[in-house]
Amino acid sequence: MRNGCWVLWIAMIQATLSVAATYHVDAVDGSDAWDGTEPNKAWRSLDRVNAQIFQPGDRLLFKAGTRHTGQLRPQGSGHSEDGRPVPIVIGMYGDGPRPRIDGEGKVLDTVLIRNVEYWEVADLEVTNLGENRVPWRTGVRVVTDGLGAMRHILLRNLYVHDVNGDLRKSHEGCGIYFESLGGNSSHFEDLIIENCHVVRADRNGICQRSSSRARSLGVIIRGNFLEDIGGDGIKVWGSNGALVERNVLRGGRTRCEDYAAGIWPWDSDDTVIQYNEVSGMKGTKDGQGFDSDYRCRRSVFQYNYSHDNDGGFMLICAPGNSYCEDTVIRYNLSVHDGINTARVFHFGGGSRNTKVFNNTIYVGPDQDLPLLLFTEWDRGNADGTRFYNNIFFVAGRVTYDWGKSTNAVFSNNAFFGNHTEVPKDANAVTQDPVLAGPLVSQAGWEATGGFKLQAGSPCIGKGLEMNDATRLDFWGGPLPAPGSPRCIGAHEFGER
Repeated sequence: MRNGCWVLWIAMIQATLSVAATYHVDAVDGSDAWDGTEPNKAWRSLDRVNAQIFQPGDRLLFKAGTRHTGQLRPQGSGHSEDGRPVPIVIGMYGDGPRPRIDGEGKVLDTVLIRNVEYWEVADLEVTNLGENRVPWRTGVRVVTDGLGAMRHILLRNLYVHDVNGDLRKSHEGCGIYFESLGGNSSHFEDLIIENCHVVRADRNGICQRSSSRARSLGVIIRGNFLEDIGGDGIKVWGSNGALVERNVLRGGRTRCEDYAAGIWPWDSDDTVIQYNEVSGMKGTKDGQGFDSDYRCRRSVFQYNYSHDNDGGFMLICAPGNSYCEDTVIRYNLSVHDGINTARVFHFGGGSRNTKVFNNTIYVGPDQDLPLLLFTEWDRGNADGTRFYNNIFFVAGRVTYDWGKSTNAVFSNNAFFGNHTEVPKDANAVTQDPVLAGPLVSQAGWEATGGFKLQAGSPCIGKGLEMNDATRLDFWGGPLPAPGSPRCIGAHEFGER
């Protein structure tokens, strides 16, 4: 009897344990009648994949160079053991191009990760091009709908292209889309999108959306390359502490007719947006490279390279019945941002306590526009904006439009070139800042060295000490010890 109980107990334990398996999918030589566990016994169709309930540690591998049509909608969840994720992994096997999942415009989402956790998806080509645009069409959609916390979702090294979703912001399609819906405080925890290539996506490139009251945590969007995006490039919506870094966006708002910007948060606190390059935003509705939008607090924009954006460098905005508070814009480089019907900085509505310091702003010889434009939005006007240690190098001509803004403060900035009615700054530098040159607008971080200070610059050591946590300049050079003055601009010259 005792031995029988022991055998039964062992059997029960074994029944509760799952052994991780690897499944293969081959659209050419596979068969759904096989078990998929060997390359020569691969499944054939997405229907067979979607019918499987995967277990923690399982791997689902598509053969390189194959093409599958329809929707990939996997089932099952991984889990966490001793605080470490045990995910389910989607990837590829064999040599050759990424396996292609093609929605052909016949499904709303080509890849749909819905109400499952601990998934890592990598090395796929994803597209969803239909005959006509459809509202909410996406390449990849990740959804938590009434689930509560949806944990550990990783999208890596995906090539997402040609997704013709709706171009209206109210019905926006997207290349990679993640959203929180329903009750139960639905939100994401530990969601990472990295090293993906998104091309010709409408309306947006990589976008978050939320109708949940709970904010997501641990959202990271990094190392992605976006090209020819119809509307917004990267948007964070409903997250706290999100990190958006080392992304490159070349060409945004290329097709939509409503307002769009490059990289921006909405309804999010403590977002850090850093080391990104944004260029080629089209039009002036909004058309900026970066945007500190409303219902946000303590957004930080640092170490970004913005150039050749029609709408300008930065938008900071909030209607009168909302808020955009304590934005920090520091150690960025803006080159040739804003066509003549636009502006370089646009403060739209009632932003509060925005701090702009140690940026280098270059206005080209063909530009004639407001450097700072303050406008009212729903009876909201900016208050308490501070500009310290910035270089405003103007080879063309700039103006200043203060609107009804209040309590703007300037100190230790460099104003060089043709400025109309320079702001009051008791410690202003007005001589040539002596930059390395050539002062040109080109793609790539390697093109930015011309905007460094040179020996003899009047900006060396003439800035304020900011008493913040920043310890590096735009180019990664060290800042002086706390209590010492900084240089003016985004470069801390190393020889004093």
